[in-house]
Amino acid sequence: MAYPPPPGMGMMPMGGPHPMAAAGHHHQGVGSLGIPHKFQRKPKLTLRDMRDDYCEFELKNTDTSVANALRRTMIGEVPTIAIDLVDVEVNTSVLNDEFIAHRMGLIPLKSDFAVKMQTVYEAASGSNENNENYSAQSPTELTFKLHKRCESSQTAGIDVTSNDIEWDQAADGLDPNEVDVKPTTLAKLDESGNPEKGILIVKLRPGQEVKLTCIARKGIGKDHAKWSPVATAVFTFVPDIRIDQALMDTLTEDQRRAWIASCPTQVFELDPTTRRVIVKDPEAYTYDGECIKKAAEMGVPGLVEITPRSDDFVFRVETTGALPPATVVVWALETIEEKLKGTQEDIKKLIM
Repeated sequence: MAYPPPPGMGMMPMGGPHPMAAAGHHHQGVGSLGIPHKFQRKPKLTLRDMRDDYCEFELKNTDTSVANALRRTMIGEVPTIAIDLVDVEVNTSVLNDEFIAHRMGLIPLKSDFAVKMQTVYEAASGSNENNENYSAQSPTELTFKLHKRCESSQTAGIDVTSNDIEWDQAADGLDPNEVDVKPTTLAKLDESGNPEKGILIVKLRPGQEVKLTCIARKGIGKDHAKWSPVATAVFTFVPDIRIDQALMDTLTEDQRRAWIASCPTQVFELDPTTRRVIVKDPEAYTYDGECIKKAAEMGVPGLVEITPRSDDFVFRVETTGALPPATVVVWALETIEEKLKGTQEDIKKLIM
């Protein structure tokens, strides 16, 4: 399974032949498993916003089940690397060993090397022996070290952050030119607006010391939340808003303005030319129902009809910093595709 680079801005087609119609040739207009082509959807993904740790896109021409499958896969089945074991050699800080070990596990490790690694159970079962991304030398673990001591001269104390975690390349025997893995520095900006401060682990006072050896492993969010690549992954239904202009024409301009003002998110506006109420921003609607209640109070129920579209969704994905958001989306789509291929093969075995 190949992993393409993150896509650029624009349209990313998700169509093509239906998985069920991938093999064999049957009657014209019918897939290999008897599904008419006219019922096969052609989903499209439109990228709206892309940043280092956030993306927004619109997914159209598909079903709610597909949208929810994509959301769940991004949260729970996209692999990342996270610290799984911590050997505490020295810890004289105010935090106990378990507290620090827990914090270490929750620090995102920024790398796409997870696709080249194997989980412990994958290596034991040999389930990846036919996968082109893996070899007999595919590692199951990476080693990290952290050693900080606050000297007596540092009277103000020091902060131990994610920037102090170092990958022990010699212990793993991997080429640093081919493998890039490091703790993310995504943290709350300090007073100077510096985002590179790192994630705080513990504060040390003079004479205190921490020395750790950490084992990082590949995993997915279904195993533990520390392996989930996203902080939030949500989608909303794009509303279908229809105004009954015949009823609207029975209202005075003051009544129209009052009705527009009843919507707290400014979905509607008064057209300066026609003086008619138009939909300004349908996606701003939060399904609060205030404009519907206001219409009923004004004696014109049915003035507006608002229903969520069942084939149009807006996704907002914020990552932890372990992977770029575009990579999370692409890997999630490929994971779903692999699952559908497996389901297709199982169905073929049943009907053959």
